[in-house]
Amino acid sequence: MHQALYRKWRPRTFSEVCGQDHITEILKYEVENKLFSHAYLFCGSRGTGKTTCAKILARAVNCTSPVGGDPCGKCPSCVSILEGRTTDVLEMDAASNNRVDDIRSILDEVVFTPGSLRYRVYIIDEVHMLSSSAFNALLKTLEEPPEHVIFILATTELQKLPATIISRCQRFDFHRIPTRVLTSRLEFIAKNENIELDPDAALLISRLARGGMRDAISLFELCSAGRDRVTADVAAEAAGYSGRGETSAFVRGVKAGKLKEVFGVIDRVERSSRDLGVFWQELTGYHRDMLVMKTLGKQAGAGYLDLTDSEAELVWGDAALFSKEKLVYQISLLDSAYASMQRAGTDRRAEAEIAAVRMCDDRLDTSPEALAARIEALEAGFAVNRRASGAAVTVTPEPSAETPAPTQAKTEPVPDIAKKSDRAPQRIRNWTDVTEILRSTSPGTAALLNSAVGYISENGGTVRVTVKYKTEVTKRLATAPEIFGVFCSALSKVTGKTIYRENVTFEPGTQDELKPETDELSEELNSIITGEKK
Repeated sequence: MHQALYRKWRPRTFSEVCGQDHITEILKYEVENKLFSHAYLFCGSRGTGKTTCAKILARAVNCTSPVGGDPCGKCPSCVSILEGRTTDVLEMDAASNNRVDDIRSILDEVVFTPGSLRYRVYIIDEVHMLSSSAFNALLKTLEEPPEHVIFILATTELQKLPATIISRCQRFDFHRIPTRVLTSRLEFIAKNENIELDPDAALLISRLARGGMRDAISLFELCSAGRDRVTADVAAEAAGYSGRGETSAFVRGVKAGKLKEVFGVIDRVERSSRDLGVFWQELTGYHRDMLVMKTLGKQAGAGYLDLTDSEAELVWGDAALFSKEKLVYQISLLDSAYASMQRAGTDRRAEAEIAAVRMCDDRLDTSPEALAARIEALEAGFAVNRRASGAAVTVTPEPSAETPAPTQAKTEPVPDIAKKSDRAPQRIRNWTDVTEILRSTSPGTAALLNSAVGYISENGGTVRVTVKYKTEVTKRLATAPEIFGVFCSALSKVTGKTIYRENVTFEPGTQDELKPETDELSEELNSIITGEKK
């Protein structure tokens, strides 16, 4: 009978376990020094070695001649466990044996000494599936089991276990196995199976396994079926993986606003044997990679994402096309579309096409992410216009907290608010910067001022600020002697103008004056988009 590769190459000792040295070294030490715990808890994602280590530990604690903490695999105890001939090691799947009666049958046995081994070992896999009554039945015995009994619990969902169970076990957290470790193991297996495995194929399979050794070996076996050589193309086809070329083509089509190109990618995926939902996950992952590269930079991002040089160049080039705000918005669209695709009866292609249209034209979306992306585009447009105009203003250094005093001016680029020698009142766009400076002095006043709005004007060289507020208490707190000087200093710092106390006034604001800043920016954004720039 054919034996699956992941079973054939399952580690027999702790030393053979890959990527979990932080756990295996401790277990080997305990075996060497006979410092066994009465109960172990192995938790982590699937395919990371929990059950494998549990079986190795069951042999190690009963081995008559362990080697460096590893079971020898030759003594009668090791052989009987490996061949499944002993009744002193019981492995139970809690997913299908989760009733209280299943646990009680174990508890009835623990009082008896082992038949042929030193310890009776109970391995309970997916222990989080036990019912509440089953957990309660297990609790007392787990706390004070007989000296000849060891429990090993394994779970992929630690959060579902009662705290009373966790606290009674020696807990080990199994990490996702690094890509390089998976790749090395696959190359080792391929060599021993006389299968040629291309490095690019090994890397692709390891990435698709997402840190799971069992998934990596199973995918490799699928790719190698009936073949003497496994290439990257073979691995991609077997896994239904579209590759970064298609995702990059989709991304660049979105940037150019060319729906024909974007729909072409969707059509090619749909017509091929690949699953559109899998492609959508790849597309989401590619946007995440671009966001990481945009945030960390090229070299740090490539190392964090474990990319090859060519992959890093591709992702970095595509990431340069978008701002972080835009990428966050697009990821939210992709996530929403994928969730819709999972609902029964949903036309996946239609969901993908709708999301693609929204990605190409974010004016169709009114979500906070879309608004943030449009505001970012508006601010970028303002910056370009400022640089093109070449305008300059005089700006003074930060004034003191008590009484701002003018100093020698210097020329700097125009800040966020427009500055002219004489002008009508204009809203201070970076008002939150003012309240943030004030927060360390008076958090309560800063909170009230967050709902206020500041307007700045200049006439004959005199700069005035009018604060429009909602409630009278805002004025009372902001003009308090110990606060007012700091507030004026913050205004001077943020606006780049020297603002005296006597030129700051407070007035009740109307609904139109106090409307959120995003509303005004959205209106200006729309005017730019429609070509009706003010």
